Amino acid sequence: MEPIFLEPVFKERIWGGTKLRDEFNYEIPSEHTGECWGISAHPHGQSIVKAGTYKGMTLGELWSEKPELFSFFKATAFPLLTKILDARTDLSVQVHPDDEYGRNYENGELGKTECWYIIDCEPGAEIIFGHHAQTKQEFINMIENGNWDQLLRRVPVAKGDFFYVPSGTIHAIGAGVMILETQQSSDTTYRVYDYDRLDQDGNKRELHLEKAIDVSTIPHQEQQQKITSEELEGGTVTTFAKTEYFSVYKWDVNSAMQQEITEPFLICSVISGEGELVVGDNSYTLQKGDHFLLPGSLKNFKVKGKLSIIVSHP
Repeated sequence: MEPIFLEPVFKERIWGGTKLRDEFNYEIPSEHTGECWGISAHPHGQSIVKAGTYKGMTLGELWSEKPELFSFFKATAFPLLTKILDARTDLSVQVHPDDEYGRNYENGELGKTECWYIIDCEPGAEIIFGHHAQTKQEFINMIENGNWDQLLRRVPVAKGDFFYVPSGTIHAIGAGVMILETQQSSDTTYRVYDYDRLDQDGNKRELHLEKAIDVSTIPHQEQQQKITSEELEGGTVTTFAKTEYFSVYKWDVNSAMQQEITEPFLICSVISGEGELVVGDNSYTLQKGDHFLLPGSLKNFKVKGKLSIIVSHP
């Protein structure tokens, strides 16, 4: 069994920029590239295997045709999606549904609980995380009256911060923030407010207020995750989240760190540095911007070098 390196998919966005090229050396489609879908089996953008036994297959094809790679994990679809987002300007204020709402109103689409690791940000950068309304009627009134400054909860951010964003949370990534997002494999977003921006055709982008009001958690409820760090020989493992949808970790490797897979599979994104992955007698180069999957049957492996990797599993 071998690690599976994936070719990401890029999405142009009105708020996107060039940092995915400038910081990660990706070949991006335009100067307004907002999203790198690094590990995705979603129909709206599937990662493709770069090399090896399964070269050219999509992650979705692997999931359906090679279940042994995922230790026969039981789910109707590949459950997670990993993105890197470059917010040159503010993203729209938005909210996502849960699984039940997605099943009933979005043709069976999964809900979208997600989490953010702040890869980098400009001085003074903020996110919108939650709101100040105490009742549904107050929430509706503030939206209808355009009282966005009173409604929206702004939070300053710094490099290395982590945020858990359950479905129902009003949120937006602010200008100058680059994040790695781990989320359920869903592409359902309800836009609440978009700063009255115009798209390339001169039109305001669609809002989805009725559904947004339906699914928003009122009042805002913050679900803190207990963040812990463990010093290992050759590096540190930080645990950011252990939830019903995903667990998320950061491996900071400073020499050589031995690891063991106890989950059905791991998905990994290198966010800084370079090194190598050693599996048995084989070695694979790792560099910033690499995305790869480790089948559960690999069991033991070693990561060498000086690098940081965000790792998750369902």
